Amino acid sequence: MPTALVESQLNPTICRRMLIAYLIESIPRANNPALEQATGWPRRTIQDIIAKGLPGHGTFVEFMQEGVRHNDGYYLLRDWGSFDRNWVKTHLTIICQVLAVKLDLSGAVS
Repeated sequence: MPTALVESQLNPTICRRMLIAYLIESIPRANNPALEQATGWPRRTIQDIIAKGLPGHGTFVEFMQEGVRHNDGYYLLRDWGSFDRNWVKTHLTIICQVLAVKLDLSGAVS
């Protein structure tokens, strides 16, 4: 399928959810500051995607508590739910184009 066709058909809301799932799996010990830095999105947007957006697709993310403070820790992706992990990885460049998020050469988002 041509890139322009796929890009024009992708829903930005779903793309945000797929990108966050990908980043949680890809960034070692992914936490809110790391996800904010990777995407450039506000903390609340990321928290809403994890708490409300991803569960609607059967995606299971667990917060691994470390330290004393309630926000000390990181996220682990336990289940991709209805998202196809391989499809997301294959189409990561297009997903990032839809969201105007720039990829660096290593495939990580910057």
